[in-house]
Amino acid sequence: MKFNEKILKLRKEKGLSQEEMGMELQVSRQTISKWEAGQSYPDFTRLVMLSDFFDMTLDELVKDIDVQEVRENSLINEKIDAIYRVSQDADSVYRKFRSGGAASFLKGIKWFFIGSLLFVCLVMAVSFILHLIYPQSGMFWGSY
Repeated sequence: MKFNEKILKLRKEKGLSQEEMGMELQVSRQTISKWEAGQSYPDFTRLVMLSDFFDMTLDELVKDIDVQEVRENSLINEKIDAIYRVSQDADSVYRKFRSGGAASFLKGIKWFFIGSLLFVCLVMAVSFILHLIYPQSGMFWGSY
């Protein structure tokens, strides 16, 4: 018997709805539904809670379960989650770029060049003043 079938059978034997079982296990009704549909599997903590809830050992709960199928489904779910996260990240970068990211980047470049120009002007002004104070020193405005 598959795990999802076993969970469904055990829940029905207790006469519980998915909502009631979810409340007992501190998960949502949707989580119970996914377990029963074989779309996801409980983590270890939830397995222990399930075994306590149904008054059976972990071995009894998971016996006869195709572990390879569980692994494959978990791997597929992890890949889907990773793709979804990458998609969300790319979408967020795109939205940021479209909503002024490019404009703020160009604004930053503009202020960098303005700051650089001001710095060069300041250095030239200071060196001119030092040349006026020390006219004999060829250090500041010397002819090379």
